[in-house]
Amino acid sequence: MAAWIRGKAHRLAAIILWLTLVGILPGTGTAAAQSTGYFTPLTHRLIADGFDARKINELYERPEVRFEIRGISTFFTYSESKLNYDQFLGWRSIRKAENYLKTHQDSLSAAENRYGVDRHVITAIILVETKLGTYLGNRMILNTLSTMASLSDPEAREQFWNQIDTSRRFKRARFDAKADAKSKWAYSELKAFLKYSATQKLDPVEVVGSFAGAMGIAQFMPSNALKLARDGNRDGHVDLFNHADAIASVANYLKHHGWKPDTPRKDAYHILLRYNYSKYYVKTILAIAQKLKG
Repeated sequence: MAAWIRGKAHRLAAIILWLTLVGILPGTGTAAAQSTGYFTPLTHRLIADGFDARKINELYERPEVRFEIRGISTFFTYSESKLNYDQFLGWRSIRKAENYLKTHQDSLSAAENRYGVDRHVITAIILVETKLGTYLGNRMILNTLSTMASLSDPEAREQFWNQIDTSRRFKRARFDAKADAKSKWAYSELKAFLKYSATQKLDPVEVVGSFAGAMGIAQFMPSNALKLARDGNRDGHVDLFNHADAIASVANYLKHHGWKPDTPRKDAYHILLRYNYSKYYVKTILAIAQKLKG
């Protein structure tokens, strides 16, 4: 009887561990991840690249930090072609965007004057990215980028592959190719995120965003936040969850990539592709901006 009970206990513990790893149970977070070493190679890389060892170890020991398979697997099943950007051209969305223009007219005017970027284009981007700041995502940026960056490690990658829904995942060769590219990209973004958080005195654990690691009202990736985000309300901080700062950041981003006052549509099209490399997305942004102009 004792052996039977122990066997049941072991199986139950294994089930709980698996549920925690795939994000179904909050449970032990990093303890579960570190028990299999998924974040250990990552923390070693960060420390080797100059991040403070004590701070990195303390950060990755926090219970909120964990290897998140369920959320990140979206990256391997996501398709831009399935998105419905046309929804933002409906009269309800346009009316909300018109109200946004009025509510934030001071910040939009300041950005337009300083950066030379059309306020209607800025508003259109914020509408499509986060429904004017009302849908910011709920994924912990640190977990998202850390998990993707960890896919460079064979053990972490194998665990990730085994937990992706078999009815939706890529073939293994395609998965490995994408994991190679995304892990390298995510590690770069993770370093930028940690630097941005330190510069702005943010707790990395508290910052949430999209399944891809984008954050704030304008959905900036950390590398862009670090280089191109701006302090729109002049309070000494760059807060991408603040409308004035998000507006200024979008304007500075577009200016950085070549936007000028009275930029012709053809040039605007190519500049907007730098924000989101989707022709469908860009056409939608330009169509919204045109509607807002009347």
